[in-house]
Amino acid sequence: MTTKTPPGSSPAVLRYTAFTTDPSGGNPAGVVLDAAGLDDEAMLAIAAEVGYSETAFLIPAADSPESPDGSDSPGQHYTARYFSPKAEVPFCGHATVAAAVALAERDGAVTGDGARAAYVFATRAGSVPVAVSRAEGAVRATLTSVTPHVEEAAADDVAEALAALGWDAGELAADLPPRIAFAGARHLVLAAATRDRLARLDYDFARLEALMRRLDLTTVQLVWRESPYVFHARDPFPVGGVMEDPATGAAAAAFGAYARELDLVPAESVLTLHQGEDMGRPGVLTVTLREGEKRVRVSGAAVPVPEGQA
Repeated sequence: MTTKTPPGSSPAVLRYTAFTTDPSGGNPAGVVLDAAGLDDEAMLAIAAEVGYSETAFLIPAADSPESPDGSDSPGQHYTARYFSPKAEVPFCGHATVAAAVALAERDGAVTGDGARAAYVFATRAGSVPVAVSRAEGAVRATLTSVTPHVEEAAADDVAEALAALGWDAGELAADLPPRIAFAGARHLVLAAATRDRLARLDYDFARLEALMRRLDLTTVQLVWRESPYVFHARDPFPVGGVMEDPATGAAAAAFGAYARELDLVPAESVLTLHQGEDMGRPGVLTVTLREGEKRVRVSGAAVPVPEGQA
């Protein structure tokens, strides 16, 4: 049972890091498990104070077999909102994983191996079911994205993105063409031809931010293909007020849709994305594609960030 924050008091803000079992790895997120009574200004102020790329704010829904947006998915229902230090974003994957694990741990739902919990988050992008489980001591969450789609990226926009990044067109992988992919948020996917090109990230913050705002992009997802099912990724995030997002669940879901749309992998596939290595915050994201199902699943572990640790 959730206890609402008393009027006039500050809500508890938890700090979890997603897509890792190491508190110093993955992507940290703020989590407010009961944001009832907080307005947009208060949520933005909390997100700015936390300083992570995103903070998730959950508002418990009234007990009902259906979620606020009509989903019939099983599980406890919450309205979920996500704020970067600068603005609200429609959906955030790593904060969803962090919030779901925090909920399950608070409720004592995953105290032993094999334990499971289920939630449904009503986000601005749509209904997102999240399953939480514990195995071998690690607590993992699997989100199921909203229906994704992939669209062409205009040549002029790709050229502007490359200019802002300081990349040459010849440094792109010929077999992974630029696209804009959506699975709750829009991401421009650009594939590097080499791991070295991906490792060197030093871009024009203001120029890339301006392009991303014009195209309504949440991140630019830079990827390199190590093997048929293993990829490395980096996600510049100037629109959120940070240089780079260490592990990006929404972009991973969008990339899964991209890989399927371009027939880079079979319709039934499990992909591994490594992200955050070049930032010193390694994380692992598992992307699952199922034949005949458009939605994409993204899985990862999450752990609390100890007090005083960034």
